[in-house]
Amino acid sequence: MSDLGTAAVIDWRASQVKDFTRSELFARTFAEGMELVEEAAAYLDGGGRHDSKLLSRNTALAYAGQSMRLTTRLMQVVSWLLVQRSVRDGEIAPSDACEERYRLAPETAKRVSDPLPDDLPAGLVDLLERSERLYGHVLHLDRRMYVEAEVVAEPNPVLSQFQRLNDAFGSKA
Repeated sequence: MSDLGTAAVIDWRASQVKDFTRSELFARTFAEGMELVEEAAAYLDGGGRHDSKLLSRNTALAYAGQSMRLTTRLMQVVSWLLVQRSVRDGEIAPSDACEERYRLAPETAKRVSDPLPDDLPAGLVDLLERSERLYGHVLHLDRRMYVEAEVVAEPNPVLSQFQRLNDAFGSKA
């Protein structure tokens, strides 16, 4: 792709990012993410701490691993959301938010391949499930705005030729 084509893709993606950060969808997703982080922190510092003391050794190890997975997943989501909010607030340029370092990576260790013990506290299981749904939602948004947008924004060669002809000879319409 030419430098002009690359610049057009970057501009288009930046415009999409800016529009998203001003949307109701972003506001709801941001609020959901922050609420879930607060809820998880309250659970892990309160009821979860109490619940974990009542578990068998093996289940307590699983609890520790899953609580780390939960906090890691939520921090990744929150980091992504904070970048988007920084774009909305003008602290980061939309084109900068398009950089690879801000992409949300797919989780490599899916919970499906690592079944949870049946006796994990219900509070932790609920938080894990909700965080997985939120992560999936944010990952989908990230892919649509940043990864798939690159393909969508690629200039159509036929339309580009028509545009060049129109620019050169003007439109009679």
